[in-house]
Amino acid sequence: MKFVEKARELAKKNVKRIALPEGSEERTLKAVAIIVKEKVADVTLIGNEAEIRANAAKVGTDLSGVKIIEPAKSPKFKEYANAFYELRKAKGVTPEKAEATVSDPVYFGTMMVKAGDVDGMVSGAIHSTGDLLRPGLQVIKTAPGIKSVSSFFVMEVPNCKYGDNGMFLFADCAVTPLPTAEDLANIAVATAKNAKNLCGMDPKVAMLSFSTKGSAKHDNVTKVVEATKLAHEMDPNLALDGELQLDAALVETVANLKAPGSKVAGHANVLIFPDLQAANIGYKLVQRLAGADATGPICQGFARPINDLSRGCNVEDIVNVVAITAVQAQNI
Repeated sequence: MKFVEKARELAKKNVKRIALPEGSEERTLKAVAIIVKEKVADVTLIGNEAEIRANAAKVGTDLSGVKIIEPAKSPKFKEYANAFYELRKAKGVTPEKAEATVSDPVYFGTMMVKAGDVDGMVSGAIHSTGDLLRPGLQVIKTAPGIKSVSSFFVMEVPNCKYGDNGMFLFADCAVTPLPTAEDLANIAVATAKNAKNLCGMDPKVAMLSFSTKGSAKHDNVTKVVEATKLAHEMDPNLALDGELQLDAALVETVANLKAPGSKVAGHANVLIFPDLQAANIGYKLVQRLAGADATGPICQGFARPINDLSRGCNVEDIVNVVAITAVQAQNI
């Protein structure tokens, strides 16, 4: 069973409330029909109610039992606006600006997540990644012990003997262009947690570099060495090692030569890339040349789960990301 199929099954076992702030978007409405039928999540659509109902009728989605919220008409609107004002007044936000901001469905949905009125949120079919991350960082903020938000891809490589029977987590492939050593440590710890809770893996984390155990000297290598040290301090029980070249991380015979005695080298299933360029290129190489299924980017590091969609997403993508978000919410 593939990762997304497992996620959908797990989501059904403990149904969570997921907000969809692109409530009138047609792919989203088609996805809602599947989500409701399969009982993947209890969804709340946010937006103009008349437009949502008209578009639902257009695409043939029955909204019976689906909650619809029009922000400015919600009984919670003033409460959310006041809460946002308190959060952001030190940044110059006025009560009037707070009301205008919370009128936006993405901000309203983020306030719902913050208040615990829903368990997570999925957006991005018609909004940019920044449109999701900005309110997330302003309102939800990061999880305890984690200082930065990042992302990961679940990679499933067919007929592969490496990783966890061909399954890997790659990070950070979408959010942080030039991570510091502290960022890399946070990315490593957060990705390992998702490998365990979301994918059922026993995480073995490789901090990747062009050097293995001092084989090269460079500031970029030093950063990965420092990140490895910081990650161990954050989670002393985590199976994590670095700096490792990719072959030393995956191939046992190479690991025995380059990193003898390492509990991770030769067995890694979580790959932490040194920067966004390497990570983005890496996942696309594996996806295109090895025919891997690449699920993501999945956001991590937030105190409560919110996830981004590609604006080129299809209906199944939306259903899958809602399921993944629901499973993340199960582990909060």
